Amino acid sequence: MERIAKPSSSAAAGCRTASPRVIAGGSVRPGRDDSGFERNLHSQLAGRLGRDIVAGVYPPGSLLPSATEMCARFSVSRTALREAYSRLSAKALIVARPKIGTRVRPNADWNLLDPEVLAWHLQARPTEHFVDDLFVLRQMVEPAAAALAASSRSRATVERIAEAYGRMDRFKNGAGDLIGADLDFHMGILEATENPFLAALGGLIQTALECTFQLSWQGAARIQDDRLLQHRAIFEAIRDRAPELARDRMAELLRDSIGDVRGYLRQRGEAADSPAR
Repeated sequence: MERIAKPSSSAAAGCRTASPRVIAGGSVRPGRDDSGFERNLHSQLAGRLGRDIVAGVYPPGSLLPSATEMCARFSVSRTALREAYSRLSAKALIVARPKIGTRVRPNADWNLLDPEVLAWHLQARPTEHFVDDLFVLRQMVEPAAAALAASSRSRATVERIAEAYGRMDRFKNGAGDLIGADLDFHMGILEATENPFLAALGGLIQTALECTFQLSWQGAARIQDDRLLQHRAIFEAIRDRAPELARDRMAELLRDSIGDVRGYLRQRGEAADSPAR
């Protein structure tokens, strides 16, 4: 029997927190006034089931186990399970049919623009093909955003990007929150565009950035010197108001970064396939 653990009272956004803990232990039963915890329980259960679906534990077209089985497996109430299913239905991962049951929908139906769905994919041993498609999105958006940021006359924009780069340099060997610094660097560039449509994609792009950073740096313990210098070149082009140079430097960074991610995924796959000694 699996049980959903009580979540932390504070959680940051992004890939690192889209994965709630599931542990063995006593049953979790929220108190009468603990409505906030109950909502978090629904969210955690939805996250666990969502990751199982995208990982293929429940393949597209398959029926989920009965409600009785699922409630027993996770030691949750039918209300909690129903709310979790509602969240997954809204993301187009499952569909309920009277007298048939709850079925996993085809992959093509899944809402990949939902940050949680994207995070679940990236947590479930992503394939090179999936990551390639994700980088296509980044390549379409970020070079153009860098050019727009370089065209901006906002001193605050330049200062924010400079501050984020400074932290990246300071934390390059794992002495601090390197992922947070790199995330602020890229999000600062995106926000400098002042484009409401890009803002609407903010959650998706933020999740994509954070998760791919972890993949490209093998857990984000450190960043390669070449990648740090590429970030500096992007910052300098934005600071010097050179839009085309900023565009080219960002495109170059993304081309090299996808190579880092592919290398890591292949290395991880080889390690998984190696016989245990």
